[in-house]
Amino acid sequence: MRRLGEQQWHFFTVISKRSPRRLPGFFSFHSKPDPISKEQQLLIDAISESLQNRDNWDTLSTKFSSVNFSDSLIGKILLRFKQPETAKRALTFFHWSSHTRNLRHGVSSYAIAIHVLVKARLLIDARALIESSLLNSSPDSDLLDSLLDTYDVSCSTPLVFDLLVQGYAKLRLLESGFDVFQKLTDRGFSLSVITLNNLIHVAAKSNRIDLVWRIYEVAIDKRLYPNETTIQIMINALCKEGKLKEIVGLLDKIHGKRCSPPVIVNTSLVLKVLEENRIDEGMSLLKRLLQKNMVLDTIAYSLVVYARTKQGDVVSARQVFDEMLQRGFDANAFVYTAFVKVYCEMGDIDEAENVIAELESSGIDPYEETFNSLIVGCAKFGREGESLKYCEMMVARGLLPSRWAFNEMVERLSKIENVKRANEILTKSIERGFVPDEHTYSHLIQGFVKGNDIEQALKIFYEMEYRNISPDFEVFRSLIVGLCSCGKVEAGEKYVRIMKLRLIQPNAEIYEALIKAFQKNRQ
Repeated sequence: MRRLGEQQWHFFTVISKRSPRRLPGFFSFHSKPDPISKEQQLLIDAISESLQNRDNWDTLSTKFSSVNFSDSLIGKILLRFKQPETAKRALTFFHWSSHTRNLRHGVSSYAIAIHVLVKARLLIDARALIESSLLNSSPDSDLLDSLLDTYDVSCSTPLVFDLLVQGYAKLRLLESGFDVFQKLTDRGFSLSVITLNNLIHVAAKSNRIDLVWRIYEVAIDKRLYPNETTIQIMINALCKEGKLKEIVGLLDKIHGKRCSPPVIVNTSLVLKVLEENRIDEGMSLLKRLLQKNMVLDTIAYSLVVYARTKQGDVVSARQVFDEMLQRGFDANAFVYTAFVKVYCEMGDIDEAENVIAELESSGIDPYEETFNSLIVGCAKFGREGESLKYCEMMVARGLLPSRWAFNEMVERLSKIENVKRANEILTKSIERGFVPDEHTYSHLIQGFVKGNDIEQALKIFYEMEYRNISPDFEVFRSLIVGLCSCGKVEAGEKYVRIMKLRLIQPNAEIYEALIKAFQKNRQ
């Protein structure tokens, strides 16, 4: 497979150096440990000896009933049993001090106990304490900070942080879990792909698809790369949000054939970021994916062109496009559409039409987004006839305009003959599955009223009612004012009554139109 040349990298944004991986001593106390008094040392030795001798809870309670256990004291006792072979005694002490003394452990005690248990691979007990701490600790306490503070002194293992994130996921504390996930990766700490899968799986099951993509973006940015399970979860997320068919179709246009699931997922991620106008972040992610061969070169070139057009930098976009062709990659409908869209947004409709001519001369068919861009661009810049022409051409080819594009076009029509053309297009489009909304009908009604075709405006209103689309204030205003201007006062009054029955209040303009119509009729 062809790889991008060295000269191509200048099209990517500069990526800051990654923070270093965890080094010995990276996690440490924020302050010096509390000094131990002689009396306290004797007490710690006595309790430790009892635990060493496997005294039961009753014996421990008899011996140490008068002791006032502070968080600091509990932590020091737990650390006496931080080696794997003695970890169960630490757990015994933790539970005894909690149950028999009715003591609510602080987050620091939880953290040390969790470290001791994880190092001893007592993972069921460690998970239980993590969940207990997350559910029972005070809102201002932070288990992550305490785990980081006590990491070195406990001689712990990185697995503790994976279990922490998994604990958040199990309790469905998803935003907090993502926050912890992000903080750990920002510190240069590498979590396992199992933890990543756990977090995005629960987010997907909870219908937090937005969060699924945010987590996946952070993972790729921090070089935590997916496995087969990750990709399956992400494909399911695309299905849930109804985007899989769309992205597969788009990649077919770019690459010319069906792409693998990892390419589908990774392209979706970059596109999502670019569509949010986070161009630098999108290019950074694309570079990461290219370095791991997780995106095809032809797709990468197309995404860079798209990013440049999103920035309005047509010159740079054209340079990348020319390099793409020189390196043997084929032009595609997605890239051409990116150029059409940016030219339409700039108001350079002639140049957009030149791109269309170039596209079709290359034997490439424009698709829905291509036509939608032309329809909206022409409408916005006063070329309503051409806007209608492209809409008619689109429907004739078996494609449907987006509702947004159609509404933008109809809203800007100024000539009655063009409103009639738009209505004819709407009829054909509905037969093929187009679903109009209240704005579609509202714009048509206003257009017919302005063109003094009140009968056709009423027909549109009846069709709107037939389709169970509730007319809004603007529809009633246009209709009543239009009826009054034609001298049909009684019909105008009828729609005012309907308005009120639907709890929509007429305004001063409507009442003035009625009054003027009454006066005109009397004269």
